[in-house]
Amino acid sequence: MSPPGVLFALIGTAGLALPLVQFKPNRIVTGEGIGLHALPLGLPLAAALCGLLLATCLGRWPAALRLAAAVSGFVTVILSLGLAASHLTPEGNTIARVSPASGFWLLLLAFGLMLADAVGRLRPSLAMRWLMLAAALGLVAAILASGLLDGVSVMREYASRRDLFGREAQAHLMLAFGSLGAALLVGIPAGIAIFQAPRWRGPVLGVLNILQTIPSLALFGIMIPVFGWVAASLPGAARLGVAGIGVFPALVALFLYSLLPVVSNTLAGLSGVPAATRDAALGLGMTRPQVLAQVLVPLALPVLLAAVRIVLVQNIGLAVIAGLIGGGGFGTFVFQGLNQTAMDLVLLGALPTIALALVAGIALDLLIQAAHRGTP
Repeated sequence: MSPPGVLFALIGTAGLALPLVQFKPNRIVTGEGIGLHALPLGLPLAAALCGLLLATCLGRWPAALRLAAAVSGFVTVILSLGLAASHLTPEGNTIARVSPASGFWLLLLAFGLMLADAVGRLRPSLAMRWLMLAAALGLVAAILASGLLDGVSVMREYASRRDLFGREAQAHLMLAFGSLGAALLVGIPAGIAIFQAPRWRGPVLGVLNILQTIPSLALFGIMIPVFGWVAASLPGAARLGVAGIGVFPALVALFLYSLLPVVSNTLAGLSGVPAATRDAALGLGMTRPQVLAQVLVPLALPVLLAAVRIVLVQNIGLAVIAGLIGGGGFGTFVFQGLNQTAMDLVLLGALPTIALALVAGIALDLLIQAAHRGTP
């Protein structure tokens, strides 16, 4: 028996026992839970999923077969959601909603854990991991493009806000990557400076640690009166985009949160280079700036990439709060949904945020692995 497989099977069978979807007469009311077994072809699909879950309990199952089973189960669960939406929604009805219920999320969790376990057992090469990531993105894109999920509540919310969704997606990416870029421009030189001047390490890292401990919602709130005063008091500030609400304060708040990981990882990466390596470079006649640019920074690259990963994943999540102060991004849908008690609208903002953070984290993990392999 495989202990992880038993865990996956328990989670998955619990998902099969719970409602797969919630059928709601409109987007606000709670609705009625409906299990997979109550749908057309639901019993065969439930039996197939149960068989896959129970098979994972076998200890000597090949890793490639585990991977295929996990992908098959994952796709089957998603397609079951689309089947439920197309069956339960009356033809021509644009008000009724079919939303994912607890059983759907537990089944996704079970097969997601099974997928991660199978990839870990398979131990693919770095190139194969990139191919697997590309294949996963292609599969998700194909499912969304096929129209099989068009009847699901989240996709209905997307269909009615397609243009707005595109604009908010661009705003979210701008907030996440813009704050990351600014943090790298400031944080890497600051990390190099405190590496070369150790007496400044304590004060600089102390201030950045204090900034990091401020709750995100409070920091975004602090930006409102501060930059509102700046925009009203300094001539030309408003014309440059400075304002108490909107994109500017959100970017500044995300930038401040990003500084500590960048500065501390830069310092850790440079400090981790052996002193003998630095001495050898100096002995070869290299100047200190040359040692820094040609020896220390390249050797510290994996640690610097780790900082980029931390900041990017963090900022993708924190950018949701920008919607609360008019900064745009997927948080716009989250807070609109909360105000309207419409969880489908909340999911429209939450799901792409989670997906974006997950893809960014995996891609940067692979880049870090590549950097480690290229570092002597």
